[in-house]
Amino acid sequence: MKFLRPLLFIFLIVFVQFKTYSQSEKRNLIPGDIYKLKSTNDAQISPDGKWLAYTLTTIDSVKDKRNTDIWMSSWDGEDKIQLTNSPDGESNPRWSPDGKFLSFTTSRNGGTNQIYLLNRLGGEAIKLTDVKGDLNDYSWSPDGKKLLLTIKDYEDTTGKKSAKPYVIDRYRFKQDVSGYQYDKRKTHLYLFDIATKKTNTLTKGNYNEGNSQWSPDGTSIVFVSNHTEDSDKNSNTDIFTIDAKTGAVEKQITSWKGSDNSPQWSPDGKSIAYLRSTSDANYIMYDQPILCVVPATGGESLLLSKTLDRPVSNPRWNKDGKTITALVTDDCERYISTFDVKNGMMKKVIGGNRSFGSLEVHPDGSWITSMSDSQLPSEFYALKDGNLRRLTSIQDDFVSGISLATVEKFSSTSKDGANVSNLLFLPTGAKKEKLPVIFYIHGGPVGQDDFGFDLTRQMLAAKGYAVVAVNYRGSNGRGIDFCKAIYADWGNKEVLDIQGAADYLVSKGIIDGNKMGIGGWSYGGILTDYTIAKDTRFKAAVSGAGSALQLSLYGVDQYILKLDNEFGQPWKDKNYEKYLKLSYPFLNADKIKTPTLFMTGEKDFNVPAIGSEQMYQALRSIGTPTELIIYPGQFHGISLPSFQKDRLERYVEWFDKYLKLKSF
Repeated sequence: MKFLRPLLFIFLIVFVQFKTYSQSEKRNLIPGDIYKLKSTNDAQISPDGKWLAYTLTTIDSVKDKRNTDIWMSSWDGEDKIQLTNSPDGESNPRWSPDGKFLSFTTSRNGGTNQIYLLNRLGGEAIKLTDVKGDLNDYSWSPDGKKLLLTIKDYEDTTGKKSAKPYVIDRYRFKQDVSGYQYDKRKTHLYLFDIATKKTNTLTKGNYNEGNSQWSPDGTSIVFVSNHTEDSDKNSNTDIFTIDAKTGAVEKQITSWKGSDNSPQWSPDGKSIAYLRSTSDANYIMYDQPILCVVPATGGESLLLSKTLDRPVSNPRWNKDGKTITALVTDDCERYISTFDVKNGMMKKVIGGNRSFGSLEVHPDGSWITSMSDSQLPSEFYALKDGNLRRLTSIQDDFVSGISLATVEKFSSTSKDGANVSNLLFLPTGAKKEKLPVIFYIHGGPVGQDDFGFDLTRQMLAAKGYAVVAVNYRGSNGRGIDFCKAIYADWGNKEVLDIQGAADYLVSKGIIDGNKMGIGGWSYGGILTDYTIAKDTRFKAAVSGAGSALQLSLYGVDQYILKLDNEFGQPWKDKNYEKYLKLSYPFLNADKIKTPTLFMTGEKDFNVPAIGSEQMYQALRSIGTPTELIIYPGQFHGISLPSFQKDRLERYVEWFDKYLKLKSF
């Protein structure tokens, strides 16, 4: 045995050297890595439970575009098969009830979106439908003989001139991406017979229907619609059912004046689970969904998660019909829980410092879910008895060889005593001592930063910055009162919360109070404007898709219902004074000394470019260093990969310039 000791010693030296070398080979994240980032979606389990179909989206850096294909993974995670590979892209994979076919939607050869059928044994996909109008969604009937189609009305443009004025008479006449709302077409439900390929109308009228689902026995369909007199003036949606046959009349199941959505049939078809808004106001912003159950024939709803005081999403019935599994958003977490249908008692299934996404039940009663953490983008996992088993590994190429920041949660106290939860991103190998810092503020405002993977903050941390995510008042995950705290009072409590987080980190010696930057997109950009108008400690700022002169946005952005209900019409009861109070960053622009980069999408109707343009012009007029970046053809969410890369590069360059951080 003595001769083994020298060999063992040599092996240990080689192993340690190899490990050290491997670690030293890791590099920092760079903006160009965005082209390697893939995304998965729409997991669908085969009826026999042996296969998982899903979409996989990749980026072609040469063509500067994304493409989505359909893949399949065996339930043991061993086999991965690409099912489609075309430049047109495919989505919405759905298994036929017998498991012999996999259908999907695509718009090939310049045509409209249609359903194609792929034999599970292989071969070319066959075009199944040739519907007119815009196909939005579909699902198989339980017997596999029909498809339920959701289609926007067809408009024959043959022979019509290409350019005509937009004739608008709607109250809500602007919407990001879709643009001016002059199109009067409606979206309805249809039944498609697979054998005869005949399409029959199921619903009609001056309403839009969606979010539909077959009953387990295939005799009825549940859907969501707004049947109020003028749907533009409220956020109402209700649950309806209709027999699955032509000429049937829908029945309204819920009547809450707020929002009822996401219906799910119970396994026995006797009940419907759904999500209901907390508020019944005309416009719903500071709100959180409540999990409810109502008899399929109508009646009183049971509010299962009302006392939980946390947002619930993605409800799915367990196979036994006695419990419902759902996602819960709670203070920097997004975990999975079950709710007892009789008494609403909640049992946490799995959580931790990570963020769970989609949920679908497996035929054996286990689950398929998506999950990401601070150092791994989303992957699919099997979940059984509280244990996770990874099914996909599409992100390995992205994360391998890259050093990523660690993330930890901390609490801070604002000047008015509010307790706020935050996340701190620490660069690889960094000590918690006098770090330059960037506060990157989330949008919404209703939403939260959690332990899911965050590319932007990781990119900033890769340059040596500590990065702070503040779940300011207005965020969800802390209860309805915390969320509603900023109602009609923007730029006040949120700024106190940002300042409170900064004060805490400076007092602990973790960050350098003389090297602080701030930035964000959407409401994060708005809060950036508010903060630099009140606090001169921030030496650099990036305001993306923000606004400051709020009075000027009435009738300009898509939030007319929000403005009417939260602040009122400016000409009534001196409401203009509220708008002017909210406009303090622009009206006090001469007090802003922070060099600020403004960024916006040219076609943004969510927070229009005018909000960034006004602030840029103001700072340019007073001589504070500033630049304005407008991304041509882009909406509120910058979607072109090269522009996304450009935005990350400009973030880094701007902060490096004014925080005087040396490059690595």
